[in-house]
Amino acid sequence: MFLNIHRFLSVTKAEGPGKRACLWVQGCPIRCIGCAVPETWDENGGQKVSVEELAERILNGPDVEGVTFLGGEPFAQAKPLAALGRLMKNAGLSVVTFTGYVLEEIQKSTTKEWHELVSVSDLLIDGPYRRELADFSRPWVGSFNKRFHFLTPRYQALKTEIMAMPNRLEIRFTPNGLVLVNGMASSTILDELFDYSLVRE
Repeated sequence: MFLNIHRFLSVTKAEGPGKRACLWVQGCPIRCIGCAVPETWDENGGQKVSVEELAERILNGPDVEGVTFLGGEPFAQAKPLAALGRLMKNAGLSVVTFTGYVLEEIQKSTTKEWHELVSVSDLLIDGPYRRELADFSRPWVGSFNKRFHFLTPRYQALKTEIMAMPNRLEIRFTPNGLVLVNGMASSTILDELFDYSLVRE
């Protein structure tokens, strides 16, 4: 079983609770106006990697407490992500899943794989990005309509702490001179920081 991925980070502190591996999938049918990563929309882009290889990279990589699935749209590749999520849960890791759909829509769906992905997610962060509702007061999200669904006891304690948690921005420099950013910040802040010279992923 394969996933079409845009980017993989073996460890980050900016994409969910604690230190996490992070996987951006390639392909998005929602395509929100103002999306920070429109390069993830095209389902024909990205790189195909097997679920088994990704599991090995995560479990044999840096010490992390879980994995985060981002996009693109994770529910467009729900079946292989659910399989990867099960492997992570069996290894004692947590799963955080972002989606542009809303939970109620997913729950009403007859798509079995969608329910499987929800079932392995400890925390689901839902809702499309809405530029007119831009919000950087909460961690990991970019617009006010997005919601945190604590689906297992794993992160229940965060319900009362979420508003006090800061956003993080991580900056990495590649050997060939690219500057790669992940985390959450407004485009204005990014432009001020990097004087329009930033390659954003």
